[in-house]
Amino acid sequence: MNPLLQKLHPYPFERWRALTEGIRPPAALAPIHLSIGEPRHATPGLVREAIGAHLDALAVYPPTIGGADLRQACGAWLQRRHGVAVDPATQILPVNGSREALFAFAQVVVDPTRPDPIVVCPNPFYQIYEGAALLAGARTALANSDPARNFAADWSLIDDATWAHTQLLYVCSPGNPTGAVMSLAEWEQLFALSDRYGFVIASDECYSEIWFGDEAPLSGLAAAARLGRHDFRRLMVFTSLSKRSNVPGLRAGFVAGSAELMRAFLLYRTYHGGAMGGLVQAASIAAWGDEAHVDANRELYRRKFTQVTPLLARVLDVRLPDAGFYLWAGIGAQCGGDDVAWAQGLLAQYNVTVLPGSLLARSAHGHNPGAGRIRMALVADPAQCLEAAQRIASYSESLS
Repeated sequence: MNPLLQKLHPYPFERWRALTEGIRPPAALAPIHLSIGEPRHATPGLVREAIGAHLDALAVYPPTIGGADLRQACGAWLQRRHGVAVDPATQILPVNGSREALFAFAQVVVDPTRPDPIVVCPNPFYQIYEGAALLAGARTALANSDPARNFAADWSLIDDATWAHTQLLYVCSPGNPTGAVMSLAEWEQLFALSDRYGFVIASDECYSEIWFGDEAPLSGLAAAARLGRHDFRRLMVFTSLSKRSNVPGLRAGFVAGSAELMRAFLLYRTYHGGAMGGLVQAASIAAWGDEAHVDANRELYRRKFTQVTPLLARVLDVRLPDAGFYLWAGIGAQCGGDDVAWAQGLLAQYNVTVLPGSLLARSAHGHNPGAGRIRMALVADPAQCLEAAQRIASYSESLS
C-alpha cells in the first residue's frame, strides 16, 4: 500500500458522524441539515433537456481534451463574466467537477524529489487541498483566516523560508467556509510571491456565482489580466457548475489558465482517465450558455440570507459573508466556546445539523482558527432555512 495514505486525516463529515453517534434528536422536530454544502435548488430544465437530446453520446468514447464546442462555450463564459480572453484550444480543459481536478493538479505540479516540498493552503480550508498535497509527497503550510478582514487568509503568516520551498498555493475565493473574496491587491501580492519563488497558484472559484453586494467576485484570471499577466503564468483557475447551476450530481466544470501548465495537466489526465462524457458535455454547454437561471439562483440565496442573517446575528457572532452560501458564525462563550459540544447540543435538542468549525481547520500559528465557530450551509429551501434559524436562536437563548 502507498505509505502516504497513512498521512491522510479523516474527512470532516466522517469525524462529525463519529461525534454524533448515539445522539437521538427529538422525533417531533423534522431534521434540517445545514452541514453539507450540497445545492438543493431545482436543476434547470435546459440541463435536463440537453441530456435527453444527446443520449447517443453514450455510445462514444469522449476525448480527454473535451469537445471544441464545450471549450468554446467555457471560453465565451469567461469573456462575458470575467472579461478575459483565453484560447479554448490550449488554455481550457473540461473536468469532472472541480474537486477531482483540484486533487489531480497537485499530482502534476508537485515535485517530491526536491527538498522539503510545501503546499500552502488557507486555514480553514477544503480538505481536498491537504489530501492532494500529502499524496503528492508534500507537506502543508497554513495561512489562518483573519477575523478583522471578514476572515480573509492572512498570507503574512507564511515566512520567507516557507515560501522558498513552496511549489503550490491553493486559494479559494469566495472562501469555504468563510465566504471571503480576494481583492486585486491580494492577488497582486500573491503574484509577486509566485514570481519571486516560482510556485504555482491553483484558484478554487466554485462559489464565484453566489454573491450579495453589487460587485461580483474577482477571478484570478481577471486579476492577472488587469495586472498585465495575460499569459496567466503559473496560474490555473478551477470552476464548476455544481453551485452555479445546482447540478452537483452532474460533476462538471473546467480549468483555465497557463497554456504551459495545461499541457502537463492534459498529459496527466490522458492517463488518469479524466475524460468528460458526452452527455455531461452537452448539459455543460447549455448551462454555461445561460445566465437567467444563475441570476434566479443568486436571488434565491440573497432572499434566504436576508431573512436568516439578522435573526442569527441577535444570538451569534455572524454577519453577511462576501459571497458563497455559508454562514460562518461564532458561538462566543456558549458551551464554553466548544463548537463541537455546541453543535452536538443543537442536534440533540432541536434536530438541526451544522458543522463545527474546528473540524474544517488545523491548529497553526498557536490556535485552530475554526474553533468556536460553526458553518451553516443555507442550501435548503427558504422555509427550512428560516425554521432552522429560529431553532438555532431558541437553542442559543437557552444557553445564555
